[in-house]
Amino acid sequence: MIVIAGIVIGVLAGIFLPLHIPAAYSSYVAIAIVASLDSVFGGLSAVSRKCFDLKIFVTGFFGNALLAMGLTFIGKKLDVDLYLVALIVFGTRLFNNFSIIRRYYLDKWPIRRKVKDSV
Repeated sequence: MIVIAGIVIGVLAGIFLPLHIPAAYSSYVAIAIVASLDSVFGGLSAVSRKCFDLKIFVTGFFGNALLAMGLTFIGKKLDVDLYLVALIVFGTRLFNNFSIIRRYYLDKWPIRRKVKDSV
């Protein structure tokens, strides 16, 4: 229940609070969001495999975001698009974790359906 309340509060805050990110920082924020989403999907994947560890999740959440922003910063200083490397890596991991989660729930779905049918 707390998770759903947090999601609702976060969505409402995102919709109604005026937040403007300057164009100079937009690439940093975008790559941090992708890295954070990778950690969230990794956490959900770990929950489905029953090996979730909160310390690993929190350190990965912030560590991945900071590392991705650092790569973006260094790339801008060197005039090289290093953020693309982070996008490719985190995007690949995000889709991989999503496929693990999807398979987990698809494997559970027929079992629930058979139980409902037998009742």
